[in-house]
Amino acid sequence: MNLTLHEVANTVKAQNDISKYEDRVLGNIEFDSRLIQPGDIFLPLKGARDGHDFIPTAFENGAVVTLSEQEVAVPHILVDNTEQAFQDLARYYLAKTAVDVIAITGSNGKTTTKDMTAQILATTYKTYKTQGNYNNEIGLPYTVLHMPDDTEKLVLEMGQDHMGDIHLLSTLAKPKLAVITLIGESHLEFFGTREKIAEGKMQIIDGLVNGGELIAPADKIINAYLPENQKITRFGADADLHLTALYEHKDHLSFTVNFLDETLTIPVPGKFNATNAMIAAYIGTLEGVSPKNIKVALASLNLTKNRVEWLKAINGADILSDVYNANPTAMRLILETFQTIERNPEGRKIAVLADMKELGEQSARLHAAMITALNPEKLDLLYLYGQDMLPLSQLAQEIFPPERVKYFRKDDEKDELENMSQALLDDLKPMDQILLKGSNSMRLAEVVKKL
Repeated sequence: MNLTLHEVANTVKAQNDISKYEDRVLGNIEFDSRLIQPGDIFLPLKGARDGHDFIPTAFENGAVVTLSEQEVAVPHILVDNTEQAFQDLARYYLAKTAVDVIAITGSNGKTTTKDMTAQILATTYKTYKTQGNYNNEIGLPYTVLHMPDDTEKLVLEMGQDHMGDIHLLSTLAKPKLAVITLIGESHLEFFGTREKIAEGKMQIIDGLVNGGELIAPADKIINAYLPENQKITRFGADADLHLTALYEHKDHLSFTVNFLDETLTIPVPGKFNATNAMIAAYIGTLEGVSPKNIKVALASLNLTKNRVEWLKAINGADILSDVYNANPTAMRLILETFQTIERNPEGRKIAVLADMKELGEQSARLHAAMITALNPEKLDLLYLYGQDMLPLSQLAQEIFPPERVKYFRKDDEKDELENMSQALLDDLKPMDQILLKGSNSMRLAEVVKKL
């Protein structure tokens, strides 16, 4: 972060006299006092604990100044709201550096598309991206203020929990390119309908720079929110961007698109990932990355952990892990992929599905509706875990032999995660293939680790 103390104070409109403090170049800005290094600025935020309580610790670790909402006995920059000041500082820094911002949101696929886009751009430009899931009102400005000084392209993931979240992030970041990967059911509990989710996602255009471009799915649900006089590129079957061929394999995909002559390959399964890669390739094309570099970057992808990945069980079985998050669209897509790939010789296919969270009043119906995504001819065993999966387990026993459906509780009275883990360890054979999918809070990552 190439900013001085006085520059920060002026940007956030300090309410105290900062002239008495030496104007020095600051290091990083951190809201965790344990991460402070000598020369850093501390950002106290109010969460479960008030960050102001940790100002002494920050200075013990080497902070030279802190933002603060109250007068303190150490060098400080007094503001009304430290979170707002943090966002204002990030907004200023983006304008100062004039970095090109690519913003990506969506109910599913945004992290993978972010990773793919950044890897393609990195072949040609100094590129930085959202780290992990730092995609909210705190994480996004943190990403901005931690990008290397020589960054040319910044790929920002934007998350949405409530209406207005994307508006805030987009108007802060002012992207050159804005991407919506998918309108699904994520956070339906807070939005009520997919239409409201679409409305919230479409706020990504609110901060688009003049001449900027929106890249969005050919899903009619967003049509009502499309602005006039805005460059829009749609993707999907027969849309502006589309796949012209797709070849699915267990651990990779090969495909062609209508705007490149190359056959592209990615080392991950799932045809939805071909769409994500197509979007990333299109962004690379817009930004002048050569077709050769696009092809090489996609072939050597390094994706954020816990997204779709093949792993090996301790007994040699194949694990398809997709345990970071879950919504009905994403669960259907990964089930389709898992049931399509070739079965191992003499091996079985086992699906482990856990609750999908934040679906609100429609949760029971949406979980039960997953029955249409399950094929008894292609799945040998079905493990279902969680309170919301109970209706699906009852329906599944009507189309599967009952002994092939195993249900494990997780409610206020009982949690059978350990029982399920042990049952899987006992059941799993070396030639089996096993899929695990559920919301992060259902702790399936722990099951993957044990397997």
